[in-house]
Amino acid sequence: MDADYALFAKIIESGSLSAAGRAVGLSPAMVSKRLARLEARLGAALVNRTTRRLALTETGERFHADVLAILKAVAEAEARVGGEKDGPAGLLRVSAPTSFGRLHIAPHLKRFLDDYPRITLDLDLSDGFVDLMAARIDVAVRITPTVGGGVSARRLATNRRILCAAPAYIAQHGAPEDTAALGDTQRHRLLAATGQFPWRLTGASGSAEARTVTIDGTSRVRTNSSEVVRELCIAGVGIALRSLWDVSADLAAGRLVRILPDCEGSADVGIYAVSPRRSGIAPAVGAFTDFLEGLYRPVPPWEG
Repeated sequence: MDADYALFAKIIESGSLSAAGRAVGLSPAMVSKRLARLEARLGAALVNRTTRRLALTETGERFHADVLAILKAVAEAEARVGGEKDGPAGLLRVSAPTSFGRLHIAPHLKRFLDDYPRITLDLDLSDGFVDLMAARIDVAVRITPTVGGGVSARRLATNRRILCAAPAYIAQHGAPEDTAALGDTQRHRLLAATGQFPWRLTGASGSAEARTVTIDGTSRVRTNSSEVVRELCIAGVGIALRSLWDVSADLAAGRLVRILPDCEGSADVGIYAVSPRRSGIAPAVGAFTDFLEGLYRPVPPWEG
């Protein structure tokens, strides 16, 4: 691989020629000379230089994305070769939803790291959608009805969701007798994070057979945090549709109780391990995906 490509990536990562030079052991003048040589060879300006900072040109942005992909592919190729000999190794970048990662990934990581001492883990917890390629993520845990195209996905578990509320809420407002009562804003308060409405419920209470009911409500509190919704529900603010993996401990401890136990969220939502689609699977990616599958199959711990 062209060494100037790696230097170009280091320049952009470092933010300056001098910082990149210190990282690779070259003088700023030599770094500048090699960048100019690369631009001359390509016949295009990659970076706009000012006294304070470097900024990628439009061409430079596209070339930078391509270079990162090349560097990642080379690293994975080397890891595969090394993995065949000494087992999985290298940096593994993992992304997961905040609450799920905190509750159901982080507590188990010591075992994974003990089993694979040559893997270094970078764990990013975020409730936003993460672009795997842009963020250079190797494995992402996604809770979604569909994973979309361009990725490899393994379904780890079904995401069961139930209606729940705190005993204090029920004592004050009573328990809804059917799904229609959830829409009575004079009696009941609903809680959901931004984008979580409408609720699609199956097996509606009182029905002879499973059917789907849509609840297009308004949350009593607006928030982008699912963890805030859970805390508000425990505090007695309202009724929430929560994943069992999120509230099973609260149900067991009596902090929450199920509402309309015949109802659950539609079963089309799954928990997936997703990785960028490419030829071959890096040993570290395969090892971590297998590890997750071992945690949640055949029965997830929150279903026990």
